[in-house]
Amino acid sequence: MSDSNTVLVVIDAQESFRHRPYWSSDDVGKFTARLQRLIDGAKAQGIPVVQVFHVEGDGVFSLASGHVRTLTGLSIAPDAVFQKHSHSALVGSGLDVWLVQHGIRRLIVSGIRTEQCCETTTRHASDIGYDVDYVTEATLTFAMTDRRGRVWSPQELKERTELVLEDRFARIVTVEEALEGAKLELVA
Repeated sequence: MSDSNTVLVVIDAQESFRHRPYWSSDDVGKFTARLQRLIDGAKAQGIPVVQVFHVEGDGVFSLASGHVRTLTGLSIAPDAVFQKHSHSALVGSGLDVWLVQHGIRRLIVSGIRTEQCCETTTRHASDIGYDVDYVTEATLTFAMTDRRGRVWSPQELKERTELVLEDRFARIVTVEEALEGAKLELVA
């Protein structure tokens, strides 16, 4: 591990989602390419990478399903792996303790789903004092229908997430901006 006070958190980038009725492969290629660039860039800079899996007692998110594994198309050699059972990766997973033990002050957030576990973890991290870079292009989500019947596209959900997070809970950045920020932190 490096002396970096930054960590890349890869949330729920797992095969379980392919087995959900809302799964769409439309944006998966772009997502995996951007996330892989972020993972590779973090590793090259000595930034630790942690992988978080969502685990439930049964169904496609259960360990018994065999789907709680890295999403096909991604290559990740994490410095630590955590399992979560709620939306925030900081609740009950042990990640919160690991961050303190490693002197982490800044999180780079990526993964699946943009407006759910990634956004929730970002809000939680900010509320407990971490600086957060939210890399929207390294997140993935799927269309949702609201209670009035309106279908929200993945792009609309990403825009909404950026709106509610930016300058309140996180800095919204591209992959390159996240990596550049980490590089500046290393030389400071």
